[in-house]
Amino acid sequence: MSGAAQIERIQELLQRLRLMKALIELPQLLQEAGKKEISYSDFLEELLSRETTAKKERHTAMRTTMARFPFQKSLESFDFKQQPSLDPKAIRELSTGRFIADSENVLLLGPPGVGKTHLAVGLGLKACALGYRTAFTTAASLIATLVKAQNENRLEERLKLLVQPRLLIVDEIGYLPIDRNGANLFFQLVSRRYERGSILVTSNQSLSGWGEVFGDRLIATAILDRLLHHSTIVNVKGESYRLKEKRKAGLLTRSDAVAEAVLAEGVART
Repeated sequence: MSGAAQIERIQELLQRLRLMKALIELPQLLQEAGKKEISYSDFLEELLSRETTAKKERHTAMRTTMARFPFQKSLESFDFKQQPSLDPKAIRELSTGRFIADSENVLLLGPPGVGKTHLAVGLGLKACALGYRTAFTTAASLIATLVKAQNENRLEERLKLLVQPRLLIVDEIGYLPIDRNGANLFFQLVSRRYERGSILVTSNQSLSGWGEVFGDRLIATAILDRLLHHSTIVNVKGESYRLKEKRKAGLLTRSDAVAEAVLAEGVART
């Protein structure tokens, strides 16, 4: 009876300390320890190890939710065989998070459909698992948010919030044109984060085409000057996964094929 009462007291203490995984696992671990004659230190190490693992998983899940990824695809699920232009070692190096620790940037460049967003999300998930606060947004959504904040006289407040994540992922730069005001706002954000936090961008445009994307070559140059100072550029080549699957299934029409060729040529020339 006293043993049961003691276990209840221990569970109450665990609950007060908010060690919820240890609270749940305690009866099972005690039973296993009795059968295997595990030492006190080994028992305590196992109990605390499970609690630490559970807390890490909860925190990672919370950071992942707060990042607002459009989907969750890991780097492990990326098919590097389909994109031979990519060096898996370079991506594995980025997955260590050292570029985030050093406040460096990453630019993923390539035509639509080659897996840039998958890589960005995969690196973002790794960042969350490593304990880094991460935020994901598209370029269009980011600019709209900044313009709205500017119109409501809350730009300074919004910029401060966007500086906080250690990794800011900006997807799809170049898919939609950005006017001069939007370009200026984006420049302000890049300047605020310069050497303070990492930015990972994906773009279907080569860097020489950013002048047209931002509607002003001077602003584009200023943005690139800060992004490229401490950065890694990854060029993703190859054809679109989606069009490749359509071709395999025999669903690619002649107009699709022509559109693909035009798009690939347009990206190559920018």
